[in-house]
Amino acid sequence: MTPEQVAAAALEMAEVTEERPFGPEVDVYKVCGKVFIIAAPRDQPPRVTLKCEPSLAVHLREQYPAVTPGYHTNKRLWNTVLLDGTIPSDEIADMIDHSYFQVIAGLPKATRERLLRH
Repeated sequence: MTPEQVAAAALEMAEVTEERPFGPEVDVYKVCGKVFIIAAPRDQPPRVTLKCEPSLAVHLREQYPAVTPGYHTNKRLWNTVLLDGTIPSDEIADMIDHSYFQVIAGLPKATRERLLRH
């Protein structure tokens, strides 16, 4: 998956915004003001940091060398994924979806229900 495909996947989700609070080199995708993707598309290789349920985070790290504990984030809850072509695009898409749903699970019930209707 390319950085452009990550951005497109993120922006297709309900109520997602793209920001650059850390400068022009880092793209941050938020749902209702909460971060679910931190992307460094200009890194070589490009990378994304995604929220993840803790046991799944460990499983993904064991399964893919390109998945490591989250860079500059809570390493129990976040994974950094190198977009180096070693992980199938559909698996990365699943990780993006999982990150989005991990974040909206912590939002108020009315907000969750509104987002899930989209």
